[in-house]
Amino acid sequence: MGRALLYYELHSRWNRLRARLQRLRQPKYLVGALAGGLYFYWYVFGILMRRPTPGAATPMPGPEHQALLKSLGALVLLVVLLLMWIIPHARAALMFTEAEVAFLFPAPVDRRTLLHFKLLKSQSAILLSALFMTLIGRWSGGNYLFRAVGWWGVLSIVNLHLLGSSFASTLLLDRGISNWRRRLLVLGVVGLVAAGVFLCLRQSLPAPPDLSGAQPDTKVFSALASYVGQVLAARPLPWLLAPFRLAVAPLFAADAKDFCLALGPVLGIIALQYVWVIRSNVAFEEASVELSRKFAERVAAVRSGNWQARKPKKGKRPPFELRPAGWPAVAIFWKNLISAGQFFTGRAWFYLIWITVIAGVVMRSGARHSDGGAFLAIMAVSLGLISVIYGPQILRHDFRQDLRVADVLKMYPMPGWQMVLGEILAPAAILAGAQWALLLVAFLLFPASATHAPVPAVLRIAVALSAALVLPCVDFIALLLPNAAALIFPAWVQLGKDTPRGFETMGQQLILMFGQIIVLTLSLLPAALAGAAAGFIAWFLFGKVLAAAVVPGAVAAALVLAAEAALGVHLLGKAFEHFDWSEGTPE
Repeated sequence: MGRALLYYELHSRWNRLRARLQRLRQPKYLVGALAGGLYFYWYVFGILMRRPTPGAATPMPGPEHQALLKSLGALVLLVVLLLMWIIPHARAALMFTEAEVAFLFPAPVDRRTLLHFKLLKSQSAILLSALFMTLIGRWSGGNYLFRAVGWWGVLSIVNLHLLGSSFASTLLLDRGISNWRRRLLVLGVVGLVAAGVFLCLRQSLPAPPDLSGAQPDTKVFSALASYVGQVLAARPLPWLLAPFRLAVAPLFAADAKDFCLALGPVLGIIALQYVWVIRSNVAFEEASVELSRKFAERVAAVRSGNWQARKPKKGKRPPFELRPAGWPAVAIFWKNLISAGQFFTGRAWFYLIWITVIAGVVMRSGARHSDGGAFLAIMAVSLGLISVIYGPQILRHDFRQDLRVADVLKMYPMPGWQMVLGEILAPAAILAGAQWALLLVAFLLFPASATHAPVPAVLRIAVALSAALVLPCVDFIALLLPNAAALIFPAWVQLGKDTPRGFETMGQQLILMFGQIIVLTLSLLPAALAGAAAGFIAWFLFGKVLAAAVVPGAVAAALVLAAEAALGVHLLGKAFEHFDWSEGTPE
């Protein structure tokens, strides 16, 4: 039976790969695959294959930093494994597909074979995750093979421990020990161990470094790193972290000898956890069938257009009260706000604004004599600018969610331009609200002087108001572009969640995103020219005062952007009215 399951798994993956290769016959997938391949070559494999410049190779960290990183990695692994005993609340269940449940559970297959089958399937995800983590950590230097095998060992330990802890929790439930009693027991043991460690460290704990008046440079970082290293090296913490240090040791191997010596204990830990999981006498079949049923129901709901299919929840307050009569576009806006989530309510935004104001005032008063406030202000501005590019790609509560039910939308007694406006208003409002919060943080924390030159309060206010006026217009146009792609090229856009995924679809998204950036840049040029002209005229008329030129320039730019947005809504409304699935249904 084990050979049959191995045959099934290998051929399933081969058939999936063959289907991916066969759909490359279609130009849209072939072009996407080429774009995805070039992206991975330039940003991932190109770095791996690039010859290091003499004297510029990234070395492994020094012995003291390597010991610190190993201790920190062991501490993180300890916390992750502890959370597996605290957080879970359901019985042990393994995820199977409907076909696997239908054919394997009635078959003469014992639970050990089913466990082996699931462990085999999990190895593909573990190997891909290990490769991904290895590529992410390429800046840290060292041997790529050592790090890949090291990540495989860590992820395998985590996966086996997750299964083992879920089986142990189920055994406790079968013996009458509830989830809360289990959590209190685990937290009690952790508290006793922590108290014992604190009592032992109280006498030997080194004094923290004095950082008063220090500037945030590498010396401060070195001092903090040295202090953390001394704390983690103080007994009995090394004894407590010893098993977890063994688990992460292959990641920090300097040569083949150290790697082989470090790999042995990792394989031993994996073998012990494997025996623990295999010998756990827990019935997981019934819970696995229920989990598979819920997953299948969720997939079916998504395919039918119910994108928010989840467990039944209590009714929550909508973002605002929808009147029975009014402008039809408001109803679409209201519906998409609900689809985006219950966080986007008027009360939530009210609380967010007041928390931002209070936190900004407190942080500004505490960072008056340091560069912390300026750093946070720059970070807020940077996040606001990044959100202009990536926000429209993330917030998809518009035609990219509803176009699959276009036949229903076209039945509503409203013109196409109102439908387009209602669809785009929700993500535009959410994005503008987030950007206004970031602007408020930047305004409150921006220093009164920059590069030893005073920045008048009037100028700061003018810049903040101008940005608050222009950004929503830019967001609306940035959201028009992916919705235009959804209406004009529906086969290239991921509509909803149940769409083809893979390497080639990622390439399609890259092509669309770069095309949208180019079109967005071209659409911003007229607004920039109009704003510059209006600002120059105001600057000349009001005595060459910069603050007096910023707001008129922003108003002129916003008017041009609003005109472009109105034209775009009108054109997309016509495209929606003539939209027909029979002319370009995405697969």
